[in-house]
Amino acid sequence: MKSTGIVRKVDELGRIVLPIELRRSLNIDVKDSLEIFVDEEKIVLKKYEPADIFTGKMDNLIDYCGKKVSVSSIKEMAEIAGLKIME
Repeated sequence: MKSTGIVRKVDELGRIVLPIELRRSLNIDVKDSLEIFVDEEKIVLKKYEPADIFTGKMDNLIDYCGKKVSVSSIKEMAEIAGLKIME
């Protein structure tokens, strides 16, 4: 892990400000979502990228009831249910 030398204080609501230089270099825009991970005693932030809830694939996603599902998962589930897919 590389140190940036930047130190920020946590405010009374638990917030920190990510420096603009980091946001620009990591392509993090206003209203972007970040995933939060814990690695032993470290907090790791990663730009959130939606993925299929079943397979983790990130291509050909459809939003269904607030969840991301890939077209390939939908086709596979249709086949399991005995439905024929027309292309």
